[in-house]
Amino acid sequence: MLPGLSYPEESLKRLAGDLAERFHGVFATETVERYVLESYTGLLRTSNVKAHLTTRTARFSLERLTALAQAKGAIERAVPEVLFVCEQNAGRSQMAAVFTNTLSGGAVHVRSAGSMPSSELDPTMVAVMTELGLSLDESFPKPLTDDVVQAADVVITMGCGDACPIYPGKRYVDWKLVDPAGQPIDEVRRIRDQVKGNVIEMLAGLGVPAAV
Repeated sequence: MLPGLSYPEESLKRLAGDLAERFHGVFATETVERYVLESYTGLLRTSNVKAHLTTRTARFSLERLTALAQAKGAIERAVPEVLFVCEQNAGRSQMAAVFTNTLSGGAVHVRSAGSMPSSELDPTMVAVMTELGLSLDESFPKPLTDDVVQAADVVITMGCGDACPIYPGKRYVDWKLVDPAGQPIDEVRRIRDQVKGNVIEMLAGLGVPAAV
């Protein structure tokens, strides 16, 4: 463990050990420990409910370490990597991620993040996605980090301003979409359908046919 570094929960120490073993030969143990604590702290800032914080930290840490390994060339990117970024990561970017996962049939790997993430997903957004039989049970708002940007082939922004770092060799696209936060359900349905249409168009640009 890094000098002076302590874990607020024993489960985080176990998580760091598991991830250090998983990424053995790719990252030093100290790097993994730092990522786990940074991920925990980043989620803690916006979390109202601590019950799922350790589980979310595990998923967020794994996602970030995988992205960093991809950016370093230590892990092959077998399919195109797409990153969706909006301000709160509670509405538009989450819808885009779910649609991309579903319509691509796994032919595209997707991540999402927020420049100023909310504490939880927008409930109206969750409701209109559930209408289509699409689940967001495992989704949660995540802060935007440098590693996931570096790992992406395509970065699609939706009203996050200049928060997203710019790297050469990446394709950046901005989708002009109304923020669903606080909107009536019919308007959120309209935004949902617009996001779906944008995702289908994006997949076509990547040479990936959208599933029915």
